[in-house]
Amino acid sequence: MQKPDNWSELTWQEKRDVRFAWWRAAHGVNFESPEAKAKHDARVDRYVKAIKMEEPPDRVPLNIATGSFPAYYAGYDLKTIMYDAAKMRESVLKYAREFETDAMPMAGGSSGRVNELMETCTSKWPGGGLPDDAEIFQFVEQEYMREGEYEAYFHNPADYILRVFLPRTYGVFKPLADLPPIEAFMGAGQQLMMAAGSPAFKKMAERLLAAHEVSAAWNEASGKLDLELRGMGYPSGGGGVALAPFDTVADMLRGTHGSVMDMFRRPEQILELCERVLPVSLASAIGMADLGDSPQVFIPMHKGDDVFMSDKQFERFYWPSYRKLLLGLIEEGLVPSPIIDGTYNRRLEYIKDLPGTGVLWTFEKTDMALAKKVLGGHTCIAGNVQAWQMKTLGPDDIRKYCRWLIETCAPGGGYVLSMGSSIAGTCNPDNIRAMIETGMEYGVY
Repeated sequence: MQKPDNWSELTWQEKRDVRFAWWRAAHGVNFESPEAKAKHDARVDRYVKAIKMEEPPDRVPLNIATGSFPAYYAGYDLKTIMYDAAKMRESVLKYAREFETDAMPMAGGSSGRVNELMETCTSKWPGGGLPDDAEIFQFVEQEYMREGEYEAYFHNPADYILRVFLPRTYGVFKPLADLPPIEAFMGAGQQLMMAAGSPAFKKMAERLLAAHEVSAAWNEASGKLDLELRGMGYPSGGGGVALAPFDTVADMLRGTHGSVMDMFRRPEQILELCERVLPVSLASAIGMADLGDSPQVFIPMHKGDDVFMSDKQFERFYWPSYRKLLLGLIEEGLVPSPIIDGTYNRRLEYIKDLPGTGVLWTFEKTDMALAKKVLGGHTCIAGNVQAWQMKTLGPDDIRKYCRWLIETCAPGGGYVLSMGSSIAGTCNPDNIRAMIETGMEYGVY
């Protein structure tokens, strides 16, 4: 995104309006028809007005997180589209033309071959640790940072990530664990140069180059698909991605068990780690969003829900650093878009301690009537059609529930009819049609 010269002088609302205008302009997109451009503009307007708590020009925005459903609808499966970019493209385009919503559909899988070459330890996928017919890929949570390693990270984060974290999360980087500590500015280059001659480092370099070539081809195919979808009239979904600092610690570093123990055994260290993760996460998310054409920063949330920790723990360990992350994104004119796994009934009041209209919250299991009561008029909410409903209920049940959501949450604006979690795999296509038809019929203002 091109920022104006007076960017630093603008308020966060003015910055956001600049980003909204950029989102609407769809730079570099060749629309396949005037009708496609009209659809694009209408879809962006619906989202912008919903986020700003204004009644959309015609109806409630509609978003269905399909996960890997398009692959199965096209006659393939998740493994196929993770290893064949052409079939991934074919399946997504087929879905996008037959199930039109206001948000760009996603493919639901990364490159399985890249994962193989990198020897990825943090996830399993069909053909990579899971059965070939698995409909999801699975994150592998471990204590990738050991209990006694806080000080090593605090002392030298770059050295810790290079020699400890990367070898534990990607097998291709195991040779880095044999390096001596990288402390001195003058000696670091010499150390790496000397290590590069070993057979282990040569093999690592070969696999990295192979992974790079596969990843570059995959990214090129994904980029072309993105432009095709935008040309059909779908707004860009390419904003940034971030995690709440505590989720970064609990998901990626200490794991669930380790983070729970640390809240009792070493609370000051886990708090310091959250604060140190914060600026890195913020800078990364802003950088990604600046390169993209969407103001939304997606934030999948895991450990802050009602059942994982008490209110007292939430107030101490989760909310302070997360609130700083949200405020930092808002100040940049971005729209943080948290996707809440689990339930947030007891957390709704905390959300009001943020600028009005600054965030778009998507809930999975939260009581939507309560969310509307607490947050109505303050911030945009979305959800909470759940994956299990799409997989196990019938079209009539889906229509009934979606109509209740619209009647409960849409009055006055500030609501997006959406999934609370992705479908991930197979479901009755008529359930998706029922959700779309209900949004079109009953979501009209």
